Amino acid sequence: MGKKNNGVTSTADREIVTSRLFDAPRTLVWKAWTDPREVALWWGPNGFTNTIHEMDVSPGGVWQFIMHGPDGVDYKNKIVFVELVKPERIVYDHVSGPKFRATVTFDDEGGKTRVTMRALFETASAREYAVKTFGAVEGAKQTLGRLDAHLAKMGDRVEAPTEGVFTVTRQFDAPRELVFKAWTECEHLMQWWGPKGFTMRVCRVDLRPGGEFHYCLRSPDGHDMWGKFVFREIVAPERLVYVVSFSDEKGGVTRHPMARTWPLEMLNTVTLSEQSGRTTITLAATSINATEEERKTFRDGFDSMRQGWGGTMDQLTAYLAKKEGNRS
Repeated sequence: MGKKNNGVTSTADREIVTSRLFDAPRTLVWKAWTDPREVALWWGPNGFTNTIHEMDVSPGGVWQFIMHGPDGVDYKNKIVFVELVKPERIVYDHVSGPKFRATVTFDDEGGKTRVTMRALFETASAREYAVKTFGAVEGAKQTLGRLDAHLAKMGDRVEAPTEGVFTVTRQFDAPRELVFKAWTECEHLMQWWGPKGFTMRVCRVDLRPGGEFHYCLRSPDGHDMWGKFVFREIVAPERLVYVVSFSDEKGGVTRHPMARTWPLEMLNTVTLSEQSGRTTITLAATSINATEEERKTFRDGFDSMRQGWGGTMDQLTAYLAKKEGNRS
């Protein structure tokens, strides 16, 4: 359990400590660590990419993701957040092997930020295993090196609020141009959009700021559900911003058919980034023009939204695989 020195227990033989000074303000570094849209682009040693399935940055929240190694090997990871003191400190448990508790501190040094990561393993032999098997020491240094490069790209972007924001991130083995088309063209949308088991009966897309995507989904038991997007911003193939609502055949705005206190409108921001032929999509959704009761209903619905989006993203994954297979 560690060595004793003058009656004080030392954990040095169970720890890996890595530190680096970044030429970036602490709020920006914190955002890079806690926003899944940013984390997916730098996390891990050189050559790794990430698929983030969920990332709930709150005490007790779960972060599940897959790291794709440059040799094609996938590494499943699960993290549970223990403590968050914004923008000073993050404590989390890495509960998939190898197990350890990480404490990450963010210290302001004259406008720059020193990040120190401490990974505490259960035993000295567990630490040694992580070092020899996974190259944990060098991997941590490379990870902070990638963060440094990513912070330079982030520049002076201000930190966006994350409270009340639902996010989902998924990586697809397909080029960004194709993924963007799959998200914006009816010939593609009709093949994958919606919950599992639903089929799209009507699809109309007017892809321009102020234009609409108006659609009708039919459930397995034969019920129709209308919805629409109103596009606010389109930067092909990088970004889409649109207002989402339930709808009717005439294109009006209607209430959720099964939740009367669900917000009438939600603002969705979809970003697409490409690396080595793979595309990472991050969707961030928040309620707008909503009452406090509606905002609470929206926040309480994150778990069911995560399940629904998981199924929808699975369908997009299968569809893109089929399209890429046909192209090959």
